[in-house]
Amino acid sequence: MADRGRVPLDTDVQWIHGAPSPRRRHDPPLQVHQLAPGTVLIRQSKDLTYEAPFILLLLGAERALLLDTGAVDGTALRRTVDRLLDRHAATPAGDTAYALVVAHTHGHGDHVAGDAAFVDRPHTTVVGHDVAAVRAYFGFTGWPAEVVTFDLGDRVLEVFGIPGHHAASVAVFDPSTGLLHTGDTVYPGRIHVEDSDALLATLDRLVAFCDERDVTHVLGCHVEMTDRPGRDYALGARYQPDEPSPFMTTTQLRQVRDAFRAVAHRPGIHRFDDVVFCIGGGPRVVVPLQARALVARARWLVGRSR
Repeated sequence: MADRGRVPLDTDVQWIHGAPSPRRRHDPPLQVHQLAPGTVLIRQSKDLTYEAPFILLLLGAERALLLDTGAVDGTALRRTVDRLLDRHAATPAGDTAYALVVAHTHGHGDHVAGDAAFVDRPHTTVVGHDVAAVRAYFGFTGWPAEVVTFDLGDRVLEVFGIPGHHAASVAVFDPSTGLLHTGDTVYPGRIHVEDSDALLATLDRLVAFCDERDVTHVLGCHVEMTDRPGRDYALGARYQPDEPSPFMTTTQLRQVRDAFRAVAHRPGIHRFDDVVFCIGGGPRVVVPLQARALVARARWLVGRSR
């Protein structure tokens, strides 16, 4: 597919972003947007889960890759994915001969909660979400730096490890569109750091990868920032009317890398224009996040969340 030229992405979309109070909920459970032929981005509603994760579906000639299953029961996602696969493969409804691989950007609960809905799906592989399972399935011999290919049929993706937020985090690059998916490792929001040294190496590797490839968009799994530089929504926010786009540039990625270099070994909360680093799990991180979350929830319950 890459030899046919770059396929442009339609990123000009207003994403569902929750309701101003629990009495005024209006979002559908899932928002489905076709970024390009064979490239679908799905967002779970903040009316279902404050995490509101993005789920990426990439479809090739022989099989599809679903990256993550979200933060809630996957029944609705399964139905949506089945419809998309039926349409793409031009098979009668219910014919599941077209294969599906369900993998994960990483193994945190808000990205794997829907797995059970796909376990019994015919012609479907659900990849485990620990390092051993990820290495075995994708064939890594030099984790995490090795870049391996994953062929969907006329669409070859590149996959490599990006630990730091989670030990089994992976990045997926689609040369046909220029989209680099970075999960919860880089996105416009709070980046919780599990291993600072690993994240330093990961961010260097991501920047170097972008220098070597024609990356057009960097996509993560959430949006938690507002459209004001350095200002995020509170943890647990159910209403985010002033979100930036989930798509970041390679320039922003480089700025994120440079910012983290300055604070990598300083536990606490560190705010920058596009991201907030939460380093460590001690009181300097937990107390401010939870205190602000309690105030924001109280305001939302009385309809004053904006």
